[in-house]
Amino acid sequence: MTQTTSAHHEGGTAPPAARFDAAVRAAVGQGLLGEGSPVAGFIDTEGVRASVGDLHDAFAATPEVLHTFAAKACSLVPVLRLLADCGMGCEVASPGELRLAVEAGFAASRVVLDSPAKTREEIRLALALGVAVNADSLDELRRIDALRTPGTGSVLGLRVNPQVGGGSIGPMSTATDTSKFGVALRDPGAREAIVKAFRERPWLTRLHAHVGSQGCPLELIADGVARTYELAEEINATLGVRQVTSLDIGGGLPVNFTDETVHPTYADYVAALTAAAPGIFSGRYSLVTEFGRSLLAKNGFIGARVEYTKDAGGRRIALTHAGAQTATRTVLMPDAWPLRIRAFGPDGTPRSGPPLAQDIAGPCCFAGDMVAYGRELPELAEDDVVVLYDTGAYYFSTPWAYNSLPRPAVYGFRAAAGLTDGSGHHGQVTFVTVRDAQSLDDIAAESGLAHADALIERGA
Repeated sequence: MTQTTSAHHEGGTAPPAARFDAAVRAAVGQGLLGEGSPVAGFIDTEGVRASVGDLHDAFAATPEVLHTFAAKACSLVPVLRLLADCGMGCEVASPGELRLAVEAGFAASRVVLDSPAKTREEIRLALALGVAVNADSLDELRRIDALRTPGTGSVLGLRVNPQVGGGSIGPMSTATDTSKFGVALRDPGAREAIVKAFRERPWLTRLHAHVGSQGCPLELIADGVARTYELAEEINATLGVRQVTSLDIGGGLPVNFTDETVHPTYADYVAALTAAAPGIFSGRYSLVTEFGRSLLAKNGFIGARVEYTKDAGGRRIALTHAGAQTATRTVLMPDAWPLRIRAFGPDGTPRSGPPLAQDIAGPCCFAGDMVAYGRELPELAEDDVVVLYDTGAYYFSTPWAYNSLPRPAVYGFRAAAGLTDGSGHHGQVTFVTVRDAQSLDDIAAESGLAHADALIERGA
């Protein structure tokens, strides 16, 4: 199933394309993008709510399901609080993400901790809070044995790797034979060891698998979930008691980065799971999901000012302020993470004119800091704006501090209805600050300014 993002515009709101155009023009007009703020990220709050609604709708027939948001996909407290307000839980994978989830207001019972390298202190804190914990290995279960108290409210599970193979992006594939995640289910003796681990721990009630990620087809994801479901059935049958009561089936629904359409959809995902493991929706197991990128990617964009253009060796190059520091994956793995780009004039209205092949470069001081090569766009000029679409997840929320470039400001926006005429005259756009731009003072402080003399003091 394929749907355009315009399916999100219900209740009188404008379709996303119009909302985004309006937001760019308003951001330039209000000084959020310009000489003093040459790059910023933007989150479409109505789009986020609509995507969460699509997810809940797809699972509407499921008797009991907790949808959690993968905090790593957008580790910004106001965004997390918006998602909590939409009825989401939160999946975290570090002490920092757990702190952000608490600050965002998620109830402990709706938070799940996953990580392959949890410290004892991290486990101890999660158990004290009552956060669900998925152990990543049998050794971690032994740590939990020592740290767990009978009164903990934490749901405890074990992550398995169903070893169903990888997708088209090797570094993003979590279910290969040698993946670092989970207990390798098909390794000799592993299945028996898992059953034994559950037999010895009546408090171990959840199985977890996360197969999906960008580049993974639905069939691969569904196969991994099906094998996890079969393992749960086997454990319960072997033990003669319904000990495994919930399945955390992860997230990782891939995103279409080639155009504005949304595919696969959450409905496609549910259909694939139903075909691969029809019993998973029977109600015998409560379910947990951990989607991130698919909820936010198409609901955000980066705007960046063109500082200069130049020609070199017959190539036109536009030097912008959005490069590896915010579009890290695209710069380092351009074939795996291509982005759609659009050109806007200095006033924030879309540029028109004959297409010209142009390289879109970032500000970082290495030659490979290129967001796109030979992209056909109307000719860019100094003070224009380029927009990088589908960047609502990961891009501006997890910046790279290369060259001590400041982290960009991030704004949420809501655009009024009636943004339809394409003439550059748009309805009102309201912005709220999600994260302030990092100042030079912040950069200096972060770099150890308070300890400036530490290495030259006598005795050092």
